Amino acid sequence: MTELWKLTASEIAPLIAARQISVTEAVVSVLERIEAVNPALNSIVQRMDEQALAEAQAADSALARGEAAGPLTGVAVTIKVNVDQAGFATTNGLRSQAGLVAEADSPVVANLRKAGAIVVGRTNTPAFSLRWFTRNSLHGATTNPRDPALTPGGSSGGAGAAVASGMGAIGHGTDIAGSIRYPAYACGVHGLRPSLGRVPAFNPTAGDRLIGGQLMAVSGPLARSIPDLRLALAAMAARDMRDPWWQPMPLCGADVPRKVAYVEAPDGMQVVQPIRDALRVAASKLSDAGYQVEEVTPPPLREARDMQLRLWMAEFRQDGTAALHAENDPDANFVYTQMTRHCPEIDLPGMMATLKARARLTRLWRTFLAEWPLMLCPVSGALPFPDGQDVASPAGFDAVLEAQLTMITIPFMGLPGLSVAVAPVGSTPVGVQLVADQFREDLLLAAGEVLAPEPVKLAMA
Repeated sequence: MTELWKLTASEIAPLIAARQISVTEAVVSVLERIEAVNPALNSIVQRMDEQALAEAQAADSALARGEAAGPLTGVAVTIKVNVDQAGFATTNGLRSQAGLVAEADSPVVANLRKAGAIVVGRTNTPAFSLRWFTRNSLHGATTNPRDPALTPGGSSGGAGAAVASGMGAIGHGTDIAGSIRYPAYACGVHGLRPSLGRVPAFNPTAGDRLIGGQLMAVSGPLARSIPDLRLALAAMAARDMRDPWWQPMPLCGADVPRKVAYVEAPDGMQVVQPIRDALRVAASKLSDAGYQVEEVTPPPLREARDMQLRLWMAEFRQDGTAALHAENDPDANFVYTQMTRHCPEIDLPGMMATLKARARLTRLWRTFLAEWPLMLCPVSGALPFPDGQDVASPAGFDAVLEAQLTMITIPFMGLPGLSVAVAPVGSTPVGVQLVADQFREDLLLAAGEVLAPEPVKLAMA
């Protein structure tokens, strides 16, 4: 039989439900894979072998008693270290939070467990989860399993590296400016940023976030196959009233015209040729599958990007600067300094104007997506960056920021986005992005399966 750690969630869950393999066998295989490759990658920074084995044995006992398997029973998953998981520190890549042990699971962790998933480890993130790279002074750096010279992405870089290398079929990530979609892109897997209100979120250790985090930050899955994303989303999206933004929306919406707005270089965005080529191939595949694909000019992106960064920086100045100075992480310090160049401080009228602009821009985008239910666009304007480019120089940081236009923009309106891995250029991963209206992740996943009908190949296999 194929080594079990190589199987996707959609492949292994039916085998367990049919009692063809045990949960313990599946989990032991993944733990052995972690032992083999994690030392080189530093993706999982809090291992959970003992707890995972105990939960696997308990699941096997329940199945032996005749209890029904859940949709994710026996599927190995990882959790990002910036969300609460009972008994483990919510470090968020910070030395100052190394002892911040959660007493209760966050909603997304609780929901995955209710579906039967087995958490095998907690994955790395940059300090404060504020970069598209993954390194911090507490846990160290994560390596991209596709190419160690490239960033694994961030802030869910540990999740992307874990999924790409077979250390769990599903990785949990969070996304406020591309932190699911970009690591998926950089590590050559798929990543789904759900709509605001789809997946409940709350960290008891931190309490409630300020308004920008409430409106833009979401949890979602990374995986090697689109069906795995669908399984994970259904599990993650279960009701939990600790999140006041959560909505009981159906996972499948009404039929809409199969129309795709093709946006190769929005708002004058610089896009390198390999990405343009990948977008054109993706457009052709969608057209062949019966979608109407046309080049269309979307609503403003740069304005939304600037507003999103302004709101994020206002919040960090309010809640994060004391922790920034106390942590004194070199990367975080540099990134914060560069961000202050792009985002001068705003006063109360400026904050109110930003929130007002969000309503207008969201209206424009939702109206656009009512006419064009899907948008095909770049994940990034550049191929995955050399690791550390953003902290190498101010010019390097600016180049990264410019390339991430579409990454930053979509969360400002609370929209969902899907990063789909497509054919790489040599060892360099390449992907494209699909965007849809709020709560239409089903449209993203259906189109994603057209672009990626088979699971992506494992790294370091």
